[in-house]
Amino acid sequence: MSSTTSGTHRLRRAAGAARRALGPRQPWRLRLGGHQPVGMLFVSPYLLYLAAIFVYPLGFAVWMSFHDYFFAAPGVQVDRPFVGLDNYTTVLTDPDVWRSFVNIAVFLVINVPLTVVASLVLASALNKKLRFRSFFRTAYYIPYITASVAVVGVWLFLFNTNGLVNQALGPLAPDPSWLVNSHLAMPVVAVFVAWKQLGFFVVLYLTALQNVPNELYESAALDGAGRFRTFRSITVPTVRPATLLVLILATITGANLFTEPYLLTSGGGPDGATTSPVLLMYQRGLQQGHPDEAAAIGVILVVLITALSLIYRRFLERD
Repeated sequence: MSSTTSGTHRLRRAAGAARRALGPRQPWRLRLGGHQPVGMLFVSPYLLYLAAIFVYPLGFAVWMSFHDYFFAAPGVQVDRPFVGLDNYTTVLTDPDVWRSFVNIAVFLVINVPLTVVASLVLASALNKKLRFRSFFRTAYYIPYITASVAVVGVWLFLFNTNGLVNQALGPLAPDPSWLVNSHLAMPVVAVFVAWKQLGFFVVLYLTALQNVPNELYESAALDGAGRFRTFRSITVPTVRPATLLVLILATITGANLFTEPYLLTSGGGPDGATTSPVLLMYQRGLQQGHPDEAAAIGVILVVLITALSLIYRRFLERD
């Protein structure tokens, strides 16, 4: 009994020492506004923009997903009763919904690692002193700022049945061709998106690499480390925050996949092989008149992507 009491006292003393080490508890006004509350005044316009553009639509989508919602003429008051989880039950028992999530999983498995590796390698190369460096930096960024419709036209010219890629491959060309092949269409879309957005992620990595001290590379060179060892032991660890950002942005961008399959494969073909959840939301909500089901799909997608982003962060912070 005495040992238990003494142990309790020790724990209390340790907790008190920890609280004293952390300092006095700050008032809630200071915790909310920081030491410079005027900063909140300057960021308030963006907070209002964020609430109007993101928070309100997300909240309205959640509300729609729990109601029997349908479009009506402007000014017409109609009853939209609460239906609980009926919309979620409908979409989770729909094979087309499951297939769209499998499609986007295939897309992310191909696109995200390819984006991270290619952008980091290219950024490392462009961060060195080489001839025509400015030209290469601009060349990699041009596809990102080019309209998707124009770039899709080029890829259709390359990957259609009689395109340049099939002509170069000759008898090795796939049959059916790339964009009408249910096994190859989504990988082609994933590579296309990685190529088009590569310039943006290269810029992110270049910004991170320019903050790496040159002394680290000089010390590695004195120790006899080769290029690959230097890249693995210095470059990769020092740009880990940028890698987390690239992972999250590439995942969110991929989860919102819509334009590319809509244009490249004529709306999710062949036979739904490139239909993404966002494209399915468009079809269900606007074309088929079931916005409540489309909202349920969107809420599920947001939850999954948020969970995946938290896993990324926990994994990288742990390492």
